[in-house]
Amino acid sequence: MGAEAIVSTRDEAAAAAIRAVFDRVTAEGMAPESVTGATDEQIDAYAAAQGVTAVPAAVRAVLRLLGVRHGLWRAGSSLGVDAVGGEAKRYARATLARDGGAIREPGGLLVLLMHQAYEFHVVDGADLVDPDPPVWLVTEGQAAQPVWCSVTDWFDGISPSVADYRSRLTLMAEVGRDVPSWAEYLRPTEG
Repeated sequence: MGAEAIVSTRDEAAAAAIRAVFDRVTAEGMAPESVTGATDEQIDAYAAAQGVTAVPAAVRAVLRLLGVRHGLWRAGSSLGVDAVGGEAKRYARATLARDGGAIREPGGLLVLLMHQAYEFHVVDGADLVDPDPPVWLVTEGQAAQPVWCSVTDWFDGISPSVADYRSRLTLMAEVGRDVPSWAEYLRPTEG
């Protein structure tokens, strides 16, 4: 097997692992139409806005699923091709420069998620050639840490708990609260 075939197989395995997480969450009751994926052109523009030319296969797979509208995936954070760009990278790099960490190539890092401009989930620029690289947590006031061993682990870690959202809906109904807008992201329960 040639080097290109090995890379292709590793890329396919990374994309399949991301899809398996997504399929599990939709099987639990998240409405798949609650998210909108990005095109490869949008993903390439997202990368270019951050000054990088390589997008790991697992990151590309995530963005193809929910890169335009991320629904309940890390609700309240900026995630996706239009929400995370050059400004998020500048903030992440400034935080990293101030607070440190062992990221080997900060100039080439790729920001996956930003939460209120003080927390960033990033891939080290040195790892962009890996199909499913580790994801680092860059948080204001703390040294950067590799919290997730892969993009797949990160995607699973930020996936919504449908059971928890359903419990909240039940509690809200019991106390007479209006149905929140995020309820549309869940499929109705049977029975």
